[in-house]
Amino acid sequence: MLDIKIQKGDITKVDAEAIVNPSNSFGWMGGGSAAAIVKAGGQEIEREITDKAPLEIGKAVTTKAGKLPYKVVIHAPTMESPAQKAVSYNVAMSIRGALLLADDQKIKSIAMPGLGTGVGEFPKKEAAKIMIEELKKFQPHDLEKVILIDIDDELVEAWEKENK
Repeated sequence: MLDIKIQKGDITKVDAEAIVNPSNSFGWMGGGSAAAIVKAGGQEIEREITDKAPLEIGKAVTTKAGKLPYKVVIHAPTMESPAQKAVSYNVAMSIRGALLLADDQKIKSIAMPGLGTGVGEFPKKEAAKIMIEELKKFQPHDLEKVILIDIDDELVEAWEKENK
């Protein structure tokens, strides 16, 4: 069973082995959490992920973490085109893809922000419900801890309510 931690904060400063970027299928990192990751980690992260595009919803991929202290950045597409509106299926597939990839790569701890809730404008309460449901039903082999971290108070509160 996964240890689920919830906190308000900056995805680029969390203590974990890897972080999740809720990406688009093109890999462009122009807004939200993606922009913060590139700003802190360097443009090489975006260059590497765009070389792997197009990314399929539900199939996460990794890149190096640039200047960030993580083993990898896990890119989990929540939308096909940049600024496209996210839908519930994509949020569920995105988190599943990230969890499966982290577990497959024997990563012990990952941190992720709200999936689809920023640029994708997916409702925060609904995203929190989907994310917590997916985390609770995931059966890991190696992954031990998932840290849900975001700068948005409404989302952090919604995760806490769903995780009771």
